[in-house]
Amino acid sequence: MRRASTALLRAALLRGREAARDRSGAAAVEFALVLPFLLTMLLGIIQFGITLNNYLELTNAVRTGARELAVGRTSTTPYTTATAAITSSAANLTAGSISYTLSVNGTACNSDSSCKTALSTASLQPATVTATYPCSLTVMGVNFLPGCTLTSTTTDMIE
Repeated sequence: MRRASTALLRAALLRGREAARDRSGAAAVEFALVLPFLLTMLLGIIQFGITLNNYLELTNAVRTGARELAVGRTSTTPYTTATAAITSSAANLTAGSISYTLSVNGTACNSDSSCKTALSTASLQPATVTATYPCSLTVMGVNFLPGCTLTSTTTDMIE
């Protein structure tokens, strides 16, 4: 009887050693541990790409608005035309979130009449358009840059 229990004990120990050497599930466990970090990095890269795209779109919209303002000396609605160009060029941005300032030769213009007056005597002077747009670098509920704002400025010479 003693021999039978010794043989069973040895068999159990042998199975235990084999089970300790078995690495078939190690890769799955390691992958499960690393997966949250990989997903966070992937989502961060995607969010950064979206923010970069928003910046490029804002920059293009400001360039278009500055060009419209610079050629608007003969227009009766230079402010409206320039701001409409900004809004239409930034089709993927929320129009209500874009804030912009227009100036002619350093003088701010906030309406068609003030822009028309400033443009009438400003040949070959700078027309500047600045726009800001809020950005969000939030990944999995964590905001990495609170209060992030995209800003773009373009100056064009008035014709």
